[in-house]
Amino acid sequence: MSLNKKSVDDINVAGKRVLVRCDFNVPLKGGEITDETRIVAALPTINKLIEDGGKVILCSHLGKVKNGPNEGESLAPVAKRLSEKLGKEVNFVSDYNVTGEAATKAVEEMKEGDVVLLQNTRFRGSEETKNGEQFSKELADLADVYVCDAFGSSHRAHASVEGVTKCITAKGGENAVGYLMQKEIEFLGNAVENPVRPFVAILGGAKVADKLNVISNLLEKCDTLIIGGGMAYTFLKAKGHEIGNSLVDDSKLDYCKEMMEKAEKLGKKLLLPVDSVTISEFPNPIDAPVEVETYGVEDMPADREGCDIGPKTAELYADAVKSAKTVVWNGPMGVFENPTLAEGTIAVAKALAETDATTIIGGGDSAAAVNQLGFADKMSHISTGGGASLEFLEGKELPGVVAADDK
Repeated sequence: MSLNKKSVDDINVAGKRVLVRCDFNVPLKGGEITDETRIVAALPTINKLIEDGGKVILCSHLGKVKNGPNEGESLAPVAKRLSEKLGKEVNFVSDYNVTGEAATKAVEEMKEGDVVLLQNTRFRGSEETKNGEQFSKELADLADVYVCDAFGSSHRAHASVEGVTKCITAKGGENAVGYLMQKEIEFLGNAVENPVRPFVAILGGAKVADKLNVISNLLEKCDTLIIGGGMAYTFLKAKGHEIGNSLVDDSKLDYCKEMMEKAEKLGKKLLLPVDSVTISEFPNPIDAPVEVETYGVEDMPADREGCDIGPKTAELYADAVKSAKTVVWNGPMGVFENPTLAEGTIAVAKALAETDATTIIGGGDSAAAVNQLGFADKMSHISTGGGASLEFLEGKELPGVVAADDK
């Protein structure tokens, strides 16, 4: 799937004010950034705009911001880290109003190649709401050109993602996508629309409900669909297996039966666990030591809970990956946050690391798992967007992509 959208290579930004929507939604612990992946991913686009003489104004959200603006969700730590990475001062506008007088003044004083970072866009309640027109207009007033490089937010029709583009267009400006967006769409798009076969898709995570349309869409595109994680137990129950106290969505049993029938009808392989690593009660905290017992799916006791795929399943899944030419993976195989229950996820990550296939990790927990387990550099592409990559794999159009100008 080629991205027929204007990119940063198609626009002239010399002397212009360029508003760039980034995804700086990084994890923080005590005010310190614990994973800078998303900051690093934004650097190529920012550096390109600086080199081309743009006045670069960055904006992003961070966290959920449920209780109004607060220092715990300020972008101040991001400004500090960005200054180090870019090797130049990033002027951080700490004003909770985001686009107020302080921002206007900072932008007015910019020279070519300067970088300003605005405060967390979600500090303005209207960022996510339907009445975000005023905020969209204020953002657009700061700029001549808009660049969206926030793939992780591109599935949201928010003021700083979609609304602002209409205001930029209205004043004769251009809307483009950054290098990160381009890369995401090319990898995910090609994997789904034009994969080198055999194409294996691996879906994990807790709930079937989160991945209803993804399962259906991928069954039509891939050759083998592998199901792991908590969602596998709804499939196993639909097949008539005892699943004990394992996670289940009883309202989706018929759906799982339909999907198994669909796979058969289309001649696709749908692989489910053949054994499970089980626990008697959930660890608290989640990474606490825990006693486990492994059972085949035929003989799971009624008082146990499946929390990871077993060794036979791990072998089965690894074998399916070995012959693949394209692999997309979204969602861990078990409760990977616990070292004892991470073996299945590690086995799948290892199988992907050892194959010469194009391997695409679909953001969220799978990206976290691959990073934590040290396999990141062995993957072809790790998506920066969890929800966005899922919606993309569903075949949905993403507002942040659609809003960019066509070439």
